[in-house]
Amino acid sequence: MRIDFDKHIDRTGSASFKWDKYPDGVLPLWVADMDFASPPAVVAALRARAAHGVFGYALVPDSLVDAIRAHLVARYGWLIEPEWLVWLPSVVPGLNLACRAFAGLGEAVMTVTPVYPPFLEAPPNQGRRLVTVPAVFVGGRWRLPLEAMEAAVTPDTRVLLFCHPHNPLGRVWSGEEVAAVAGFCRRHDLVLCSDEIHCDLILDELDHVPTALASPGDAERIVTLMSPSKTFNLPGLNFAFAIVADQGLRRRFVRPSEGLLPFPGCFAIAAAEAAYCEGGDWLSELLAYLRGNRDLLERFVAESLPRVTLTHVEATYLAWLDVRGLDHADAAKACLEAGVALSPGAAFGDPGFLRLNFACPRSTLQEALRRLQGALG
Repeated sequence: MRIDFDKHIDRTGSASFKWDKYPDGVLPLWVADMDFASPPAVVAALRARAAHGVFGYALVPDSLVDAIRAHLVARYGWLIEPEWLVWLPSVVPGLNLACRAFAGLGEAVMTVTPVYPPFLEAPPNQGRRLVTVPAVFVGGRWRLPLEAMEAAVTPDTRVLLFCHPHNPLGRVWSGEEVAAVAGFCRRHDLVLCSDEIHCDLILDELDHVPTALASPGDAERIVTLMSPSKTFNLPGLNFAFAIVADQGLRRRFVRPSEGLLPFPGCFAIAAAEAAYCEGGDWLSELLAYLRGNRDLLERFVAESLPRVTLTHVEATYLAWLDVRGLDHADAAKACLEAGVALSPGAAFGDPGFLRLNFACPRSTLQEALRRLQGALG
């Protein structure tokens, strides 16, 4: 299979949150969806489902459960049981459910910043108190702030929201690092909610170790959130799942969602099964293409933006640009005026940074970088 990731697909006027938010002519390298067509097998499955013509209530078939289980075994050596799966419309409701299920009103939920904005929004959305601990930058690499987490935890802290691999830092946490986080949660009796939505998008020769495998004795406190949406570019189809091995924890997690969250729709089910069963070759080619875009971006920043720094992106298609050396009071605004939309770091808990999404045709990235040289150079 040869996929043309250089092909431009016009997304304007398609009700695209990414492309229709900004005026024509602005290149949107902000929200985390890709500008690539999903795997051909997914497109074919959706066409076939649409041709059926009846779109009634759906059930998740055993074949999709089997496909998810086979995917996790093949990529991570993780054998899960079917009853561990909890269906969700996306990972974000899972974060909110974890806050509501495992912390009481006014109790604390901890996370490491900078981080995907819903991590910061979920606790106050549910009437819980947010505790943030900044990641540590040591030796040119972001590290987990384990000592600071020990200092910040309080008697009423109930949950740790953990991003693994990390968005926006691009880190693949090692098995040892993840085990240390699980040990922290064990010492303080916290539920560990691990968002692993980017786990299939490892760009370096590194292994993603699921939190549940890094600390197999802690099943009674681990909730893992996953989805095919980032891997296969399906976020608009609204399909995700939680993996909760412990029955008691699973019951607690599900209870607040009763009557509130929709069951997966027929198109989401068809797409997810096709992606997991037939998307492997497409994914391999995608990762190679993303590595090329990442390498282009990292070279450009090092050679052409002397006042901007970018730490190496080990996973995801998201780069975290340090713009604290610039004179701009609002670097995101300067980029937008130059015709490129990036995500302001303030939304992630650190206003001195910008997040750039490089999951686009290479020529789009090259044009965006040409424009950014004037704004950030």
